[in-house]
Amino acid sequence: MKLEDIRREYTQMGLNREDLHSDPIVQFETWLNQAIEAKLSADPTAMCLATVDASGQPSQRIVLLKHLDEKGFVFYTNLESHKAKDIAQNSKVSLHFPWTPLERQVIVYGEAEKLSLAEATSYFVSRPFDSKVAAWSSQQSRVVESRKVLEQAFDQMKAKFKQGDVPIPSFWGGFRVKPVKIEFWQGRGARLHDRFMYERAEDEWQINRLQP
Repeated sequence: MKLEDIRREYTQMGLNREDLHSDPIVQFETWLNQAIEAKLSADPTAMCLATVDASGQPSQRIVLLKHLDEKGFVFYTNLESHKAKDIAQNSKVSLHFPWTPLERQVIVYGEAEKLSLAEATSYFVSRPFDSKVAAWSSQQSRVVESRKVLEQAFDQMKAKFKQGDVPIPSFWGGFRVKPVKIEFWQGRGARLHDRFMYERAEDEWQINRLQP
């Protein structure tokens, strides 16, 4: 089959201006809850994080949304990872939530700021034991000789922290993406999709319909 022959119509629902909440965070929470209730996947909070390095090369990876409030979207990572190094040089990032079974997607444009140690620690202590140990075991994004080397590092750290008290590593933390624009996209027939962009103007959000 030719790739250009793969297509379908988007017919589930539409999106009108009157359907939208004035606050994009409230609107996002509504869509997120609907995605969770629809059991779209094992990871309904999965989001694609796009960053750009010092040379201008963009890169993307899937991370999990771990907290959301009026301040922004929170995720956690190794602070020496590829993504963290990109953010240190260019804090402007984008998040993408692809809820394709609902014919929806949300794109967040914003700036990432590092969480405080207190915020990161509060989340870290809630993680399962093995996840805490894994944070200590992996030098994220660096070359590793083999899977065996990685597993050996994990076993060593597991033995070190066998009493269960695993402190947060100095190289581990989180980021909050503070949104400046958020787009809500709903598929429609004949590719005349509904797109609405929230854009912050001082202390208010302006909402505009975009052409598909």
